[in-house]
Amino acid sequence: MSDAASEIARLRAALAASEARAEAAESELAQARAVVSTSEAMIKHLRLEIAKLRREQYGHSSERRARLIDQMELQLEELEAAATEDEIAATRLKKTTTVAGLKRRRPARKPFPEHLPRERVVIAAPTACSCCGSDRIVKMGEDVTETLEVIPRQWKVVQTVREKFTCRHCEKISQPPAPFHPTPRGWAGPNLLAMILFEKFGQHQPLNRQAERYAKEGVEISLSTLADQVGACAAALEPIHALIRAHVLAAERLHGDDTTVPLLAKGGTQTARLWTYVRDDRPFAGGAPPAALFHFSRDRGMANPNQHLAGWQGILQADAYGGYNDLYRAGRDPGPIESALCWSHARRKLFELADLKGNARKGKPAHDISPVALEAVARIDAIFDIERGINGLTAAKRQVARHQLSRPLVVELHRWLHAERDRLSKHNPVAKAIDYMFKAERWPAFTRFLDDGRVCLTNNAAERALRGVALGRKSWLFAGSERGGDRAAFMYSLIVTAKMNDVDPQAWLADVLARLPGTTASRVPDLLPWNWASTQQRMAA
Repeated sequence: MSDAASEIARLRAALAASEARAEAAESELAQARAVVSTSEAMIKHLRLEIAKLRREQYGHSSERRARLIDQMELQLEELEAAATEDEIAATRLKKTTTVAGLKRRRPARKPFPEHLPRERVVIAAPTACSCCGSDRIVKMGEDVTETLEVIPRQWKVVQTVREKFTCRHCEKISQPPAPFHPTPRGWAGPNLLAMILFEKFGQHQPLNRQAERYAKEGVEISLSTLADQVGACAAALEPIHALIRAHVLAAERLHGDDTTVPLLAKGGTQTARLWTYVRDDRPFAGGAPPAALFHFSRDRGMANPNQHLAGWQGILQADAYGGYNDLYRAGRDPGPIESALCWSHARRKLFELADLKGNARKGKPAHDISPVALEAVARIDAIFDIERGINGLTAAKRQVARHQLSRPLVVELHRWLHAERDRLSKHNPVAKAIDYMFKAERWPAFTRFLDDGRVCLTNNAAERALRGVALGRKSWLFAGSERGGDRAAFMYSLIVTAKMNDVDPQAWLADVLARLPGTTASRVPDLLPWNWASTQQRMAA
């Protein structure tokens, strides 16, 4: 062997050794994360038990202490789900490395109640020996796997039976393979898992309240066990979320918005944010299915939308929040995003000054109504009327209609607002409402809809996507942790996307969880809400 060949062989061996060390290090890191998550969940569980015991012993039944226990239960819920996600990630890496797997201590699960009906699902038995082909096989026993399943308001235990047969000719034992389960430990059926997920993230019912209700129905499932399944489902549904994310970021135009989410922290709560980016091409007959992508963050800093939309370029419809401004700069990579501002936000500021009924409710006299604001709202409403008439037309037809009908109204509105603004002092509330549209050269972003039929007049699509979050805050009060906020954003992406496609989220989640384990990667797109809906319609026909 020549010196060059020897050197190449040595370098290849060194590279292979480096890659092996990198894989081992990655696996060890995943194992460490899983251990930390499990330890945190265990500590929180013990603290919760101590708090409950103290309450029982000393009889403190104040509302404050009850809320404290609710907070601790929410934290435990988030930690248990996070521990399961980390464990699954560590297990996946373990398959490719020699690092020892994590052995997590799990809460003991009670046997399924005896009063629940049993449904036997017998997998078809073999008709011939798989070894020699002989038909002289006899049953020698069976293995039964019990899975807790739920029919709305009716509980049952599904017994999946795998009969064993032995060959009289060669004594070969034959048995069907074990069925796939939606989650690694497979004690919960897909309908039960879908119900847990939808009630938590779609109906905003925390897991502790779900556990209490299930117990009243005769089925006791601990908070830790429910949280374990939430984390496992999040890991199982990752391929669906990845496809939704790719679909949203493939759009040429997005709606963007955010809302506050209280985040549990030391000493109280802090104001976090939940962001959404919505693809909805239906107003201009774009043909692409609608979808929503959610993100969670601890603050409202500029870095968040930069991270969310990294690598994306197109038209962003949003409010005038300055945190988006970095997306619009000329030197951005791969290029600047075009801004299209929301007319509903501009109208809202003027409407508040012209709201006769609102002022009457507040006890304000009629003379507090601004005639300028009233006139401005009427002029903007005329533009909205045109938009209602062209909604659903193609982008080209919308642009033609806007050029003929909307542009003269917008030009006249701009001239009139400037003239009225010059007559007002800078401290006048109406002047501030007008300045919202004019300051920082915002007017081109407000009028972008005139030159592009794809642009909507408002950002209502994103606000509709966040409506459920606003309702949920009154129920779950706060996010238990940053990981919990990320998990909520993950599930909101799935549930809101299903709703936007007129799909029942719970029914869809149940079917996806049932089919996903046995679905090849190339067939996963068939499970997306818009494809799933069309499949269901064909089956119904």
